Amino acid sequence: MNNIPIILLAAGASRRMGQPKQLLPWGEQTLIEHQVNILLTTGHPVVVVLGSCAEGIIPKLKDLPIKFTMNENWEKGMGTSIAAGIKFVEQLYPNCKGVLITLIDQPLVTTTHLNKLSETFEPEKQEIIVSQSESGWQGVPVLFDRCYFDELSKLNGKQGAKTVFRYYSQHVNAIQCGDILEDMDTPEQYNALKNN
Repeated sequence: MNNIPIILLAAGASRRMGQPKQLLPWGEQTLIEHQVNILLTTGHPVVVVLGSCAEGIIPKLKDLPIKFTMNENWEKGMGTSIAAGIKFVEQLYPNCKGVLITLIDQPLVTTTHLNKLSETFEPEKQEIIVSQSESGWQGVPVLFDRCYFDELSKLNGKQGAKTVFRYYSQHVNAIQCGDILEDMDTPEQYNALKNN
Protein backbone atom coordinates (compact mmCIF):
# COMPACT_ATOMS: atom_id res chain seq x y z
CA MET A 1 0.00 0.00 0.00
CA ASN A 2 2.19 2.82 -1.30
CA ASN A 3 -0.14 5.57 -0.13
CA ILE A 4 1.21 5.23 3.42
CA PRO A 5 4.42 7.27 3.76
CA ILE A 6 6.84 6.41 6.57
CA ILE A 7 8.24 9.15 8.79
CA LEU A 8 11.59 8.41 10.46
CA LEU A 9 12.14 10.72 13.44
CA ALA A 10 15.88 11.49 13.57
CA ALA A 11 16.12 15.05 14.87
CA GLY A 12 17.22 14.58 18.47
CA ALA A 13 20.57 15.51 20.03
CA SER A 14 21.27 12.09 21.65
CA ARG A 15 22.49 13.78 24.85
CA ARG A 16 22.61 10.59 26.93
CA MET A 17 24.50 8.81 24.16
CA GLY A 18 27.13 11.56 24.12
CA GLN A 19 27.30 11.57 20.31
CA PRO A 20 24.74 11.62 17.46
CA LYS A 21 22.90 8.30 17.40
CA GLN A 22 22.17 8.85 13.72
CA LEU A 23 25.89 8.48 12.86
CA LEU A 24 26.75 5.53 15.11
CA PRO A 25 28.17 2.53 13.25
CA TRP A 26 25.64 -0.24 12.61
CA GLY A 27 27.08 -3.09 10.60
CA GLU A 28 28.77 -1.69 7.49
CA GLN A 29 26.91 1.62 7.64
CA THR A 30 25.67 4.29 10.01
CA LEU A 31 22.53 3.77 12.08
CA ILE A 32 20.52 6.21 9.97
CA GLU A 33 21.55 4.50 6.73
CA HIS A 34 20.59 1.13 8.23
CA GLN A 35 17.19 2.47 9.33
CA VAL A 36 16.44 4.17 6.02
CA ASN A 37 17.40 1.07 4.04
CA ILE A 38 15.08 -1.09 6.16
CA LEU A 39 12.24 1.38 5.56
CA LEU A 40 12.90 1.49 1.81
CA THR A 41 12.51 -2.29 1.55
CA THR A 42 8.81 -1.84 2.38
CA GLY A 43 8.23 0.00 -0.88
CA HIS A 44 6.62 2.94 0.94
CA PRO A 45 7.81 6.55 0.49
CA VAL A 46 10.25 7.52 3.25
CA VAL A 47 10.48 10.95 4.90
CA VAL A 48 13.23 11.69 7.45
CA VAL A 49 12.86 14.48 10.00
CA LEU A 50 16.24 16.03 10.85
CA GLY A 51 17.33 18.62 13.38
CA SER A 52 20.44 18.28 15.53
CA CYS A 53 23.69 17.60 13.64
CA ALA A 54 21.85 17.71 10.30
CA GLU A 55 24.91 18.98 8.46
CA GLY A 56 26.75 15.75 9.29
CA ILE A 57 23.77 13.49 8.54
CA ILE A 58 22.58 14.89 5.19
CA PRO A 59 25.66 13.63 3.28
CA LYS A 60 24.77 10.08 4.39
CA LEU A 61 21.27 10.42 2.91
CA LYS A 62 21.88 12.37 -0.30
CA ASP A 63 22.13 9.30 -2.56
CA LEU A 64 19.11 7.52 -1.08
CA PRO A 65 15.61 7.80 -2.67
CA ILE A 66 14.05 9.59 0.28
CA LYS A 67 12.79 13.05 1.23
CA PHE A 68 13.86 14.89 4.33
CA THR A 69 12.65 17.93 6.19
CA MET A 70 14.19 20.07 8.92
CA ASN A 71 12.57 20.54 12.30
CA GLU A 72 13.82 23.94 13.38
CA ASN A 73 12.27 23.38 16.82
CA TRP A 74 13.88 20.00 17.50
CA GLU A 75 15.26 21.13 20.87
CA LYS A 76 11.71 21.45 22.19
CA GLY A 77 11.10 17.71 21.94
CA MET A 78 9.77 14.84 19.84
CA GLY A 79 6.30 16.31 19.47
CA THR A 80 7.71 19.07 17.28
CA SER A 81 9.36 16.47 15.01
CA ILE A 82 6.12 14.53 14.59
CA ALA A 83 4.30 17.78 13.77
CA ALA A 84 6.98 18.78 11.24
CA GLY A 85 6.89 15.34 9.62
CA ILE A 86 3.09 15.29 9.33
CA LYS A 87 2.97 18.77 7.77
CA PHE A 88 5.64 17.76 5.25
CA VAL A 89 3.82 14.51 4.39
CA GLU A 90 0.57 16.40 3.83
CA GLN A 91 2.36 18.65 1.32
CA LEU A 92 4.14 15.82 -0.50
CA TYR A 93 1.43 13.16 -0.41
CA PRO A 94 -1.94 14.94 -0.12
CA ASN A 95 -3.82 11.78 -1.08
CA CYS A 96 -2.16 9.43 1.41
CA LYS A 97 -4.46 7.31 3.56
CA GLY A 98 -2.30 7.29 6.68
CA VAL A 99 1.24 7.57 7.98
CA LEU A 100 3.65 5.19 9.70
CA ILE A 101 5.89 6.81 12.33
CA THR A 102 9.21 5.20 13.33
CA LEU A 103 12.22 6.13 15.47
CA ILE A 104 15.94 6.29 14.73
CA ASP A 105 16.87 4.32 17.85
CA GLN A 106 14.95 1.07 17.30
CA PRO A 107 17.46 -0.73 15.06
CA LEU A 108 15.95 -4.20 15.50
CA VAL A 109 12.63 -3.31 13.82
CA THR A 110 12.22 -5.44 10.70
CA THR A 111 10.72 -5.05 7.25
CA THR A 112 8.37 -7.92 8.14
CA HIS A 113 6.95 -6.06 11.13
CA LEU A 114 6.55 -2.79 9.24
CA ASN A 115 4.75 -4.62 6.43
CA LYS A 116 2.47 -6.31 8.94
CA LEU A 117 1.44 -2.92 10.32
CA SER A 118 0.53 -1.60 6.88
CA GLU A 119 -1.15 -4.84 5.77
CA THR A 120 -3.34 -4.81 8.89
CA PHE A 121 -4.40 -1.21 8.33
CA GLU A 122 -7.82 -0.49 6.82
CA PRO A 123 -8.08 3.13 5.58
CA GLU A 124 -10.90 5.45 6.57
CA LYS A 125 -11.82 3.43 9.67
CA GLN A 126 -10.04 5.71 12.20
CA GLU A 127 -7.56 2.95 12.93
CA ILE A 128 -4.33 3.34 14.89
CA ILE A 129 -2.05 0.30 14.52
CA VAL A 130 0.56 0.18 17.30
CA SER A 131 3.47 -2.15 17.98
CA GLN A 132 3.36 -4.22 21.17
CA SER A 133 6.39 -5.80 22.79
CA GLU A 134 6.35 -9.15 24.56
CA SER A 135 6.27 -7.26 27.90
CA GLY A 136 3.04 -5.50 26.85
CA TRP A 137 4.57 -2.08 26.08
CA GLN A 138 2.77 -0.32 23.22
CA GLY A 139 4.24 2.36 20.98
CA VAL A 140 6.15 3.08 17.82
CA PRO A 141 6.32 2.03 15.08
CA VAL A 142 2.72 3.18 14.87
CA LEU A 143 0.42 3.71 11.89
CA PHE A 144 -2.21 6.46 12.05
CA ASP A 145 -5.19 6.92 9.76
CA ARG A 146 -5.08 10.36 8.15
CA CYS A 147 -8.05 11.48 10.27
CA TYR A 148 -5.49 12.04 13.07
CA PHE A 149 -3.18 14.26 11.02
CA ASP A 150 -4.60 17.48 12.40
CA GLU A 151 -3.92 16.45 16.00
CA LEU A 152 -0.50 15.01 15.18
CA SER A 153 0.47 18.25 13.43
CA LYS A 154 -0.28 20.18 16.64
CA LEU A 155 1.96 18.12 18.95
CA ASN A 156 4.68 20.05 20.69
CA GLY A 157 7.30 19.69 23.37
CA LYS A 158 7.85 16.15 24.62
CA GLN A 159 4.38 14.94 23.62
CA GLY A 160 4.82 11.88 21.45
CA ALA A 161 2.47 9.83 19.29
CA LYS A 162 1.39 8.00 22.46
CA THR A 163 -0.49 11.13 23.55
CA VAL A 164 -2.83 10.68 20.59
CA PHE A 165 -3.28 6.92 20.57
CA ARG A 166 -3.95 6.78 24.33
CA TYR A 167 -6.75 9.31 23.88
CA TYR A 168 -8.29 7.21 21.10
CA SER A 169 -7.61 3.83 22.73
CA GLN A 170 -10.89 2.39 21.40
CA HIS A 171 -9.46 2.65 17.86
CA VAL A 172 -6.10 1.04 18.68
CA ASN A 173 -5.11 -2.32 17.21
CA ALA A 174 -1.89 -3.75 18.70
CA ILE A 175 0.43 -5.93 16.63
CA GLN A 176 2.72 -8.25 18.60
CA CYS A 177 6.38 -8.09 17.66
CA GLY A 178 8.41 -9.83 20.36
CA ASP A 179 11.56 -8.07 21.54
CA ILE A 180 12.37 -5.92 18.48
CA LEU A 181 11.24 -2.63 20.04
CA GLU A 182 14.34 -2.25 22.23
CA ASP A 183 15.64 1.28 21.92
CA MET A 184 18.98 2.80 22.83
CA ASP A 185 19.66 6.02 24.69
CA THR A 186 23.01 5.21 26.29
CA PRO A 187 26.34 3.74 25.11
CA GLU A 188 25.61 0.64 27.21
CA GLN A 189 22.27 0.05 25.47
CA TYR A 190 23.86 0.65 22.08
CA ASN A 191 26.62 -1.87 22.72
CA ALA A 192 24.16 -4.43 24.06
CA LEU A 193 21.95 -4.17 20.97
CA LYS A 194 24.86 -4.07 18.54
CA ASN A 195 26.31 -7.25 20.02
CA ASN A 196 22.94 -8.98 20.26
